[in-house]
Amino acid sequence: MPNARSDKKKLSPIIVDSTLRDGSHAVSHQFTAEDISNYSKGAEDAKIPILMVGHGNGLGASSLQLGISLLSDNEMLRVARKQLKNTKLGAFLIPGFGTIKENVEPAISVGVDVMMVACHCTEATVTRQHIEYICGRGITVYGVLMMSHMISAKELLAQALLMQEYGASGVLLMDSAGAYLPGDVSEKVKTLASGLKIDVGFHAHNNLSLAVWNTVTALLAGAKILDTCSRGLGAGAGNCQLEVLVAVLFKMGYPIDLDLYKLMDNSEDIIAKIMKKPQIISSISLTSGLAGVFSGFAPHAKRVAERFGVDPRDILIELGKRKVVAGQEDIIIEVAMLLKQKRVLKKQIDLIEALI
Repeated sequence: MPNARSDKKKLSPIIVDSTLRDGSHAVSHQFTAEDISNYSKGAEDAKIPILMVGHGNGLGASSLQLGISLLSDNEMLRVARKQLKNTKLGAFLIPGFGTIKENVEPAISVGVDVMMVACHCTEATVTRQHIEYICGRGITVYGVLMMSHMISAKELLAQALLMQEYGASGVLLMDSAGAYLPGDVSEKVKTLASGLKIDVGFHAHNNLSLAVWNTVTALLAGAKILDTCSRGLGAGAGNCQLEVLVAVLFKMGYPIDLDLYKLMDNSEDIIAKIMKKPQIISSISLTSGLAGVFSGFAPHAKRVAERFGVDPRDILIELGKRKVVAGQEDIIIEVAMLLKQKRVLKKQIDLIEALI
């Protein structure tokens, strides 16, 4: 394994591996117990600090609407727990999908060390009960502000301050739509890093092929928590590719205590064999990033576009203009119907003009 060029002035960031959480979107949440066991062992061997495990949308999210997991939340966590000694086991929660009684408490009983509590970037108040409860149980909690490209740096700081007040040890900005440009990352992370007493993190999506660049930018702007996935596994265009980011940080001189060769092996020998198809930037995921639309809308837009005979890219662009957020999937049908009506109307106008 190559050695990182040591630079005492640079501090090692916390690398979070979300392959078995956000990456589950890419396999329709069908990780087997063997997949989870093998990858967890690989993460432990590679010295990953935190391994996130579970349904892509978090605890309690397995459903017809979001995709039913092959294994229950607790089954996945138990399998991973058996392989982890130094690597901390993490779980993700979006209040509403999961509850304290039905999901958080059972996950804690399995042995979760870290929990991320996520919400839309303007709704930090909905995380108060969950963050306070989990902190009270002695579990490290990170808040996550999703779709964070939709509001200003000042507004994000106000939301992050609430999570800090509730007891979070850090706040991650999630680029849910893969819409960030490096300048935006720098401005927002710097604002949070200078305004918070707790750590700042960043979770990048690769819709504009900027996931690694944006993650490095976040680090340079003051982020200390970098969320990644092996082989870039994730929904749509995927996430920041773990082994690539670590290689870049090695070259930049960060003292990263990770086994890069092992990370590469995990990518080649485990994840590549699980993936249904290569993680590429399709026209749909590119449009999603361009429009600033939640990546999870893509499969819905494709299905609805086929039903109404319209271009799914036009649907995503219109959703972006309307600033639609996750949870408003019903508007996708409304937009498709409107686009179809416009197309029919245009044909009628063209016909009339041809007859005149």
